[in-house]
Amino acid sequence: MATTEHPPSRLRGWMLQGLSDMGKRGGLTGPHAEPEPPHRGQRWWRVMCLTGVDYFSTLGYQPGIAALAAGLLSPLATIVLVVVTLAGALPVYRRVAQESPHGQGSIAMLERLLSFWKGKLFVLTLLGFAATDFLITITLSAADASTHLVENPHLTGTLGGHQMLITLILVALLGAVFLKGFLEAMGVAVALVGIYLALNLVVVITGLWHVLTAEHVVTDWTNALTVQHGNVFVMIGVALIVFPKLALGLSGFETGVAVMPHVQGDDGDTEERPAGRIRDTKKLLTTAAVIMSCFLITTSFITTLLIPAAEFKPGGQANGRALAFLAHEYLGNAFGTVYDVSTIAILWFAGASAMAGLLNLMPRYLPRYGMAPHWARAVRPMVIVFILIAFLVTWLFDANVDKQGGAYATGVLVLISSAAIAVTIAARKAGQRGWTIGFGVISAVFLYTTVANVIERPDGVKIGACFIAGIMLVSLLSRLARSFELRVTSVAMDPMAERFVRDMASRKIRFIANEPDNRDRAEYRDKIEQIRTDNDMPEQEDFVFVEVTVADPSEFETCLTVRGEVLHNRYRVLTVESSSIPNALAALLLHVRDLTGRTPHIFFEWTEGNPFANFLRFFLFGQGEVAPVTREVLREAEPDRARRPRVHTG
Repeated sequence: MATTEHPPSRLRGWMLQGLSDMGKRGGLTGPHAEPEPPHRGQRWWRVMCLTGVDYFSTLGYQPGIAALAAGLLSPLATIVLVVVTLAGALPVYRRVAQESPHGQGSIAMLERLLSFWKGKLFVLTLLGFAATDFLITITLSAADASTHLVENPHLTGTLGGHQMLITLILVALLGAVFLKGFLEAMGVAVALVGIYLALNLVVVITGLWHVLTAEHVVTDWTNALTVQHGNVFVMIGVALIVFPKLALGLSGFETGVAVMPHVQGDDGDTEERPAGRIRDTKKLLTTAAVIMSCFLITTSFITTLLIPAAEFKPGGQANGRALAFLAHEYLGNAFGTVYDVSTIAILWFAGASAMAGLLNLMPRYLPRYGMAPHWARAVRPMVIVFILIAFLVTWLFDANVDKQGGAYATGVLVLISSAAIAVTIAARKAGQRGWTIGFGVISAVFLYTTVANVIERPDGVKIGACFIAGIMLVSLLSRLARSFELRVTSVAMDPMAERFVRDMASRKIRFIANEPDNRDRAEYRDKIEQIRTDNDMPEQEDFVFVEVTVADPSEFETCLTVRGEVLHNRYRVLTVESSSIPNALAALLLHVRDLTGRTPHIFFEWTEGNPFANFLRFFLFGQGEVAPVTREVLREAEPDRARRPRVHTG
């Protein structure tokens, strides 16, 4: 029945525009979900550029962070990072792409392994670290973009001292674009990545030429290494110890899997078996990792050898912009300005990519768990929330790239570690002993890297803990607020159940809610006598029992399948499995009303015990004080009292 609703205000309508768009594949499910339009997809190398705006843009700040963290050992530590990338992260995410080809990522893989509330809490924890990763991507990228602006020789006199303001403006501009309506512009990503990598290639070639032509540079570096660390074995050992500080160079793999739905694949691909999409996504991940690895090694080498150590430190001209420093120093201010513009553009677009990741990730889980308000289904309110949080993070970290590096690395490493653990479990379940051992070793490496990074730079786990606490609190409050919401998306009845309902429709539709125990003849006989006595009803009234079995009470939305059976040649019983008894009963009553056009009645007995304790039982385990909760769910679902199914309690 359509209920009369007041038209929303223009502002509210604009803010909540596209509310149901979030109910597509991987997002919300239920009666408000719209069918996904046909998706043509893009060639894998074009989609790689969409990933690359996040992955490749780290070249804007990675060499400087590596030099600060490892000093003269930066090239060696970077080589260790590249080995971990190619031999660790790449195989892991190739397997993730195979196991979750619709872009769900490693979080969905781990979600399938755990049920009940422990699974939900585990996913919420990982979402906290994922939020850390994506939000710090936004704030760190904006901070580094503002650094390139402020340090540009043509602008430093005008913009010097205003980095915080510029960073906030860039973040606000990002939010304004998404509020207006952001469409992932694949062509823009291809152009940005192509220009940016080409300019970086010019800088790298120029830097290597200066290193090779000035022989003393290499000699001075090797002599300084020998003086500091003695021999090559000590250098390798120290490089292994410090490489976790360079973990920012691992970012981008989770984004690479998230963009899988955009990969075209083969004509014969199906949603169940997208073999071409999986194959081409593996190409995407491999190509991006190889390109990035080459740039990481070469840029770390030239920046360490050609830039004085003092320039990397806070206040130095190479702080947060090492390659831009070389571009201005060796190719002139004109080329350097072009390089700055390119870097600022790709860093800003990396923030856009991270925002799109947030808007896709949170609705994928929280609304399905009932752990997000209704407005969280719409893009614009979520954009405002994320931008406000980004403002706060920018202010807390003083718009400083170095200060945010630890938090960013923690988010990246936790996600990669969880992915490594997920594929290890998947390989073990598939009986692949070799892969299980290999992925187990990779998991150990990433867990060590994560722990080492957290010990060295606890800022990451602190801000991650804040995000986790915030998500947990909002999720709990949302679940409480939506406790009495009708959470059933569909009701299907087997032929026997429909027969029971249509038979009763010729008289009065009367149900008895029964908690199944022994299910013997005495149980049903005594229940009928109790209901008749409590409600002073004549013996000729007939009933159909309804029995709900709670499966996983932590699930929010559910589909009902109602089965009918006759027990002891006399008693008609409808059986249902659901995550919540009151919601299942309310949905069944509304379905029967719509099916027959008659108002159904349901009879309960009062539940003994403390009302608050019974509510907690309902909230956590889907049981408790069923009668009043069923009535409340019906009241919210059907505002018209005349059409509302009747609830009787004796």
